[in-house]
Amino acid sequence: MIIDTHTHLYLPEFDADRDLIIRRAMEAGVNRFYMPNIDGDSIPALFMLADQYPESCFPMMGLHPCSVANRYAEDLKVVEYWLGKRKFSAVGEIGIDLYWDKTYYEQQKDAFRHQLRLARRYSLPVVIHTRNSFEETYQVIREERWDGMRGIFHCFSGSADQARRVLELGCFMLGIGGVITFRNSGLDKLIGEVGVASVVLETDAPYLAPVPHRGKRNEPAFLTHVVARLSEITGKTAAEVTTLTSENALKIFGK
Repeated sequence: MIIDTHTHLYLPEFDADRDLIIRRAMEAGVNRFYMPNIDGDSIPALFMLADQYPESCFPMMGLHPCSVANRYAEDLKVVEYWLGKRKFSAVGEIGIDLYWDKTYYEQQKDAFRHQLRLARRYSLPVVIHTRNSFEETYQVIREERWDGMRGIFHCFSGSADQARRVLELGCFMLGIGGVITFRNSGLDKLIGEVGVASVVLETDAPYLAPVPHRGKRNEPAFLTHVVARLSEITGKTAAEVTTLTSENALKIFGK
């Protein structure tokens, strides 16, 4: 069993062939899909897919840092409302993104802190987005840390030292996807140093498709390329990589 711990299958990019994409993933051995929310507008489609495939599509609830703007306090109320209304696998995707725009940095930080506290209240793991913001994100986590805190650093692209700092926090995993197949990504060196003992697989579909599909729409079936690359780097068999990363995912999500 291969687990995609981070996929946006509910987005419009899959409207024309979503059922086919899910069937193709399952034929490739990918049969669990964990879906992070983006904002209030994405919730209806997220719920519709989760209700259509309750045994394989698991929703998260959160406000993406790139969606944080002037009305973020109202958006957080929506997140809080739904967390109290139905079951979710995690609070996500949350965090800090300083790549595109730093205008709302303080608001992003406040939204991140608030959602970490919601995760604590509901005893849920967190799925963390950090882009050009590792130190800022890490500091907030250290300040808000609680016993039993667990989660995933989505699309991890930091250094080996940063990876070790993440793992020292306790039950956190590194989300690795298609980027590991990119030439000069540096992730091959990172995995060579830290291994796959704390790695989970993800696509971030429809984004970040692996080689040989780079630049195209990503989909969960393409995780087989990520498994193959991790196997090549670590010397483990594909079956060993799959088993270990799936066990890691279940440690976080508990399903």
